[in-house]
Amino acid sequence: MTARYTVLHETRYTYEAPVGISRQVLHLTPRGTPYQTLLAHQIRVAPVPDISRDMVDPFGNAVRSFCVERDHDSLEVVCESHVEVRAREYPALTGSPPWEAVRDGLSYKAGRTLSPDELTATEFLFESTRVRNKRELQAWAAPCFPSGAPLLVGVSGLMHRIHDELTFDPKATTVSTPVMDVWKARRGVCQDFAHLFLSCLRSLGLSARYVSGYLLTRPPPGKKRLIGADASHAWVSIHCPGYGWVDVDPTNATLVGEEHVTLGWGRDYDDVIPLRGVLLGGGQHELHVSVTVSPETSSSMGAEAGDPVRSMT
Repeated sequence: MTARYTVLHETRYTYEAPVGISRQVLHLTPRGTPYQTLLAHQIRVAPVPDISRDMVDPFGNAVRSFCVERDHDSLEVVCESHVEVRAREYPALTGSPPWEAVRDGLSYKAGRTLSPDELTATEFLFESTRVRNKRELQAWAAPCFPSGAPLLVGVSGLMHRIHDELTFDPKATTVSTPVMDVWKARRGVCQDFAHLFLSCLRSLGLSARYVSGYLLTRPPPGKKRLIGADASHAWVSIHCPGYGWVDVDPTNATLVGEEHVTLGWGRDYDDVIPLRGVLLGGGQHELHVSVTVSPETSSSMGAEAGDPVRSMT
């Protein structure tokens, strides 16, 4: 199955006093992957930046940085992307290797040489700013990973436990709520669920990364609307030897499919914040963010699958 979407991500800041300088970094360009093709993309900024630069971060994500060096009382960033998303082929859960073998395969052993894929996986084994390796989380996740259990069977069990025992509550947390507070309160949003999932997996010695993206706003007839639509979404990708990376969405207790649009990935949310920066002046501000993921027909794009990205700037 293949689907094409238009993604519109609009961010607007309104300041109570003029801002003299604003420097911003954007992670708003959908990533090209074996299951996703970026067909066209544009980022519009008002006021027009004095300096703008495109680059790639250490995790391979596309990044746009810009600077506005004159007084302004508002900042608007509109990102429009056209993507093609293809259904993924997942391995049988019971056919995945034993989870202890996966853990031991990435643990440090003097003199052992790791493959490029294993080296990449080791980047996502350890604590990061928002992900903690804790004995309490290891013990909480352990019942999902009995001795000899296939890796993906354990991952599925932990995904369902997080989904069943935690409540989606946008008012329960903020962007800076620590993961241990989320675990104790059993409430949060997709970002919190992803960080808790990562903390549990890494506490067990498994490699997993944070994935930022979007969900289809209006699902096909007969399918329920997934939690997390109309905003930036987050899920988790687990390193599975012999297959690669397996993406799971703990907020919705599902494997990631063609209704998910991938922006990028990193160790946690801090590596892929959609828009972050610093400014001089401004005082208090109001923030408005709007996200819409809409299906489109292939004829509306004038591009075929596999075509290189068309710049719309």
